[in-house]
Amino acid sequence: MNRTLVFLIYNLLLPIVLLLGFPRFVMKGLQRGGLARNFRQRLGIYRPEVKEKFSRPGNYWIHAVSVGEVFIALKIIRELRRERPEAGIVLSTTTTTGFRLAEEKTAPDREHVTVIHNPVDLPWITASALRRIRPERLILVEAEVWPNLVRQAKKRGIPVVLVNARLSDRSERRFRKFAALTQPVFSMLDCVGAPFEIDVDRWAGLGIPLDRISLTGSVKFDEARTEKPTDQIRELREWLQANGFPEGGRLLLAGSTHAGEELLLGRALLQLRERFPDLHYVVVPRHAERAGQVIADLTEAGFAPVLRKPLGTDSAAPAPENSDSESPGLPCWIANTTGELAAWYFLADFVVVGKSLRGRGGQNPVEPVVAGKPTVVGPYMQNFRPIVADLVQSGGLIQLEDDTETSLIRSLEHLLCDPNAAQRLASQGAASLARHEGAATRTVDLILGARAHSEP
Repeated sequence: MNRTLVFLIYNLLLPIVLLLGFPRFVMKGLQRGGLARNFRQRLGIYRPEVKEKFSRPGNYWIHAVSVGEVFIALKIIRELRRERPEAGIVLSTTTTTGFRLAEEKTAPDREHVTVIHNPVDLPWITASALRRIRPERLILVEAEVWPNLVRQAKKRGIPVVLVNARLSDRSERRFRKFAALTQPVFSMLDCVGAPFEIDVDRWAGLGIPLDRISLTGSVKFDEARTEKPTDQIRELREWLQANGFPEGGRLLLAGSTHAGEELLLGRALLQLRERFPDLHYVVVPRHAERAGQVIADLTEAGFAPVLRKPLGTDSAAPAPENSDSESPGLPCWIANTTGELAAWYFLADFVVVGKSLRGRGGQNPVEPVVAGKPTVVGPYMQNFRPIVADLVQSGGLIQLEDDTETSLIRSLEHLLCDPNAAQRLASQGAASLARHEGAATRTVDLILGARAHSEP
């Protein structure tokens, strides 16, 4: 479809959408505070002190939607400031929570970083914002491509760069379905930094010339390797030993579990122990207040749970009478605490990541892989699909085909029987993550090297 026609349709429909959403916008503003500033900035109206910051030469405008994208933007800003210490940076966000996080995190560098609410994507408003900010580059984080903002930047010869451009299969299908409307917009992008190989092909299929797409790795998983929490690991090991964990036993850790997963894994472990009596079970629920229900489930299954801390009155269910370590049954250990999960991963011999078997969406699989542990996830990892696909393809992660006990037992049995296979899984996972190291630096190199392409 002709690009002019696409923008005509978009600009006729957008005001209607904005009017329909306005009452909800006001209600949220009243609930969360900051409505006046929020509203003015979305119309491209700024206080004098903000406009004064805009007036400095050499601004870079980075747009991030909400909290997740803001964290990515902050890594890019750090690298950009290292390369261009004199540069001014404008960081815009769509959501109120994203705005608050951005203000909090950039407070030490407020002289160089200005946080604003993203202007509404109407032609005259985006044009006004661009005239005031006068950025050298417009940098969009992930798939946040606002048509009028991009078009107005292109009219001014400002290179537009899409970074950490993760594209889910669901989004790709939606964009392909409306390709007549989306391709003319995406083709205006000057550079795209893709986090995974699969994203390169997906963006190319949406109308972006392949020579404008670079594989940079994921900024989100750059610097995934963190300092080993040695003191915390020692404390947890001592706690396990003091509470009956046998010397030389192998530890199966269920990390960030959700309702029903502790019981599923517990039943699997009971069957595995018939062949592997040295295997023992530690649970770290995602929500510590669920400890009471976890105790009830595992006690009924034949375990004698041992709690990391005394059961509080805020737990989801009362502790049953036989929930202490004196109770009959096989001991298991429940870490009903917060802030200790990373250390637990280092203590584990095998890890199963929660919210992937009975929950939906999954929890972060990177932490146990970084800790060098053979890691298994369930079939429901929608929240981490790209990194899971990357790890599975490289042989660094096992993802179950279904959520059955049989499938779980089969995968764990394979690792328990073959220590070499378990070690390969862990080492290949670490190698896969290493490909993302330096992604922020590569992304900044892409931004600084971007050149505006003329529109066809």
